[in-house]
Amino acid sequence: VAYLRALAAGLGVDAALGRLEFRYAVTADQFLSIAKLRAARRIWDRIAELSGASDSRGAQLQHAVTSAAMMTQRDPWVNLLRTTIACFAAAVGGADAITVLPFDHAVGLPDDLARRIARNTQSILHDESSLARVTDPGGGSGYVESLTHALAAEAWSRFTEIERAGGALAGLDSGDIPTAIAATRTRRAAEIAHRRAPITGVSEFAFLQERPLTRPPAPSVANTGPIEAHRFAEQFEALRDRADAAPSRPRVFLAALGPAAVHSARAAFAALLFAAGGIRSVTGTGGLDEIVKAFLDSGSALACLCSSDKLYAESAA
Repeated sequence: VAYLRALAAGLGVDAALGRLEFRYAVTADQFLSIAKLRAARRIWDRIAELSGASDSRGAQLQHAVTSAAMMTQRDPWVNLLRTTIACFAAAVGGADAITVLPFDHAVGLPDDLARRIARNTQSILHDESSLARVTDPGGGSGYVESLTHALAAEAWSRFTEIERAGGALAGLDSGDIPTAIAATRTRRAAEIAHRRAPITGVSEFAFLQERPLTRPPAPSVANTGPIEAHRFAEQFEALRDRADAAPSRPRVFLAALGPAAVHSARAAFAALLFAAGGIRSVTGTGGLDEIVKAFLDSGSALACLCSSDKLYAESAA
């Protein structure tokens, strides 16, 4: 709206609207990304109407880019799935242009293969899946429509609140907008930290034997604005980096008490959890004496007991 006001002063409203392009991040959260683009067009149409634009004005011009925040350095091949879902959501959501980031974007300077796959992802979805043949594929879906409405209503409330406080530029200068974004980032980080929002290959199903992908460093871009850029996987990847840098990989002994039917589920859960931090698990089974000996031989200073609550009470001590 700040740009619209500045442009409209010299060009008129309709011409100003035609010169604005909006860039949105789309993520592997498929339905939320679809609804996000639909809600944004709905809100912009309302703003254009209130600004006195003519009925012949065009819709909001949207350029969707697969989210850099969702990209991971660890197990970067999973990024191929993330960007494919995001690209699909952008097309279904009605984006006018789509950019797919290469799967090694978070590692460094993407190589030729990564750039080719990124280009071909949207080419295949366009040419072979025919996503561009249907106007608003999500229209009429009860879930998509209700999610679009909820997003539009909440966004309009936030937008008008910012406008009443002086507009976006004032909100950036005062810190109100960075503070609001930081609160959202903190909530998301807590969800990721507790693995309620799992990141495949990083916080869930981490593969400690993976060979690191190496790329030349990408040109650095100074962040001079009031909002810092972060990736969702940063904290877990920092744990992995710390474990990799240790003289020997940290390890934990899993004391699997009782029969396999009793301890298997909890031992598997524990192994996945520790792997997310770069910690290797060594599992001991059998009788108590065998498990104690295996623990002493493992070289680990830490034991994690994996069994049923009943066996914990009987044998843990």
